[in-house]
Amino acid sequence: MSSSAIDRRDLADPVAREVADGVYAYVQPDGTWWINNTGFVVGRDRVAAIDSCATEARTRAFRETIATVSPNPVRTLVNTHHHGDHTHGNSLFGEAVIVAHERCREEMLAEGRPGTSELVRSGTWTDVQWGELELAPPFLTYVDGITLYVDDLRCEVRHVGQPAHSTNDSIVWIPDRSTLFAGDLLFNGGTPFLLAGSVTGAREAVAGLKDIPAATIVPGHGEVCGPEVIDDVLAYLDFVLGLAKEGSAAGETPLEVARQANLGRFGALTDTERLAGNLHRAYADLSGGSVDAAAALADMVTLNGGRPLTCLA
Repeated sequence: MSSSAIDRRDLADPVAREVADGVYAYVQPDGTWWINNTGFVVGRDRVAAIDSCATEARTRAFRETIATVSPNPVRTLVNTHHHGDHTHGNSLFGEAVIVAHERCREEMLAEGRPGTSELVRSGTWTDVQWGELELAPPFLTYVDGITLYVDDLRCEVRHVGQPAHSTNDSIVWIPDRSTLFAGDLLFNGGTPFLLAGSVTGAREAVAGLKDIPAATIVPGHGEVCGPEVIDDVLAYLDFVLGLAKEGSAAGETPLEVARQANLGRFGALTDTERLAGNLHRAYADLSGGSVDAAAALADMVTLNGGRPLTCLA
């Protein structure tokens, strides 16, 4: 498996890439556990940011990078969903209006101060220096979506309509730049993770992205890409659902199925141990039941050879 307690990859520095006029992707290699992508849109007198980072150090580096591009203040921060790698650093954007789906706010409040949730403290991951961060949930929320303007540039923030990667995923579509910030609906080169959402819902939401004429896509993790990544993610989701249907019919547990699975081309993705968690979610989707998150996380550690999952955030 790709994660291990002794994995100490030399990661490249994050980079801000202008993917369209005034639109920047902030890509953090290598996109594995808790290492996300963000972005920002530069206007004449203000900047709009899309997501923060998992730790104080990484979020401060993101802010410093924005300042090298524009001296203007960040007036708006959009969260694509509630997970900590996209929201822990919110409090470092004190001058910004923080915008997200109403469920994103609810989930953040339920989890509490960054780095202190039961999930983070579960021992599932190797140690991370979260830094000094305060809880800063969105205070402007929507149900279906909201339109953000940076000067005259229209940025459409849309909720996907059902649980997918999480319970509250949104995308940011900038039609005049043919650019889509997909959040964690899309992973490029990494294993998608659906434990907190729905495999079947994610399949519907990801398939819906094909209706958006995006030439450039900024995924939640991995390199900037084009729409071809949509089919890659759909193939993985179909793979998980197929395994879940066969395994549940045979009376096998998600861990048993994950251990026996032939990953094929999906074995080249990072963080392959996520298969166990994804199967827990797929079993629940198929049966209409709920997920034991603690058991799913434990199965991922087991699939990883009993070692905590490597987090280099």
